[in-house]
Amino acid sequence: MPLQPPDGDGPHAAGDYAVGDVASHIAEERRRISLLGEVREIVFGAQDGLVSTLAVVVTVAAATNDRLAILIAGLASAVAGVFSMAAGEYLGSKSQAEIFDRQIADERDEVEHRPAEAEAEVAYLFQEEGLPPDDAQEVAKILARHPTSMLATMVSKELGLTYAEQLDTEGSPFRGALIMGGVFAVGGIIPIAPFLFTNGMPAIVWSAALTGIALFGMGAVKSRWTGRSWLTSGLEVFSLAMIAGGAGYVFGSVLPTLLGFAVP
Repeated sequence: MPLQPPDGDGPHAAGDYAVGDVASHIAEERRRISLLGEVREIVFGAQDGLVSTLAVVVTVAAATNDRLAILIAGLASAVAGVFSMAAGEYLGSKSQAEIFDRQIADERDEVEHRPAEAEAEVAYLFQEEGLPPDDAQEVAKILARHPTSMLATMVSKELGLTYAEQLDTEGSPFRGALIMGGVFAVGGIIPIAPFLFTNGMPAIVWSAALTGIALFGMGAVKSRWTGRSWLTSGLEVFSLAMIAGGAGYVFGSVLPTLLGFAVP
């Protein structure tokens, strides 16, 4: 959302905007970007929980009518997935944060101990973006007088990182692990639930249908942030359930026959 323009008609200068309004606007934009990162984790975790658990229960259900075996297989897959996804998210995010911290530390050392080199690099980066050489060097010279701004510029333009966000990463890996594991667990329950009440083909159909509905809804809701058509986004995610469910059923039906096992 754009800033509210200052009172008055005609063109406005940057100085016309109140500092407090600009700060609030930037803070809101940063919160929105942070939320989008969590949306990514939610979509990824829930989608994986739905699709992977559906594939397991449909595969086992196609190979046997033993409901207990189906439930055990589905629950084992879901529980293993919860811990695996949570641990993977935690370790991945923590490793990424540590790598970013090291890269930022290297840039900080350059700003503090090799300022001329840092200034030359920033001037070149601005020229790459289209600034004339004289303007780029002038901007770099101004930034060089303010080490924090110089460092933030180098981190952003040279490394492609957001310095302000990187300063506030404590707790993020753990929070991300909780989100990823939690949504995976919720997603994993849905394909298993029908086998608590019925068995055979009806359970398979209900499992695939509920998973498909959940995936379609998730894709439709996701379109709120992506700007895509809710129908297109929903159908795109829904197709994953059909592929996983169909592949699981065929695999579970064909493999026992090929191995010489009869479905009990």
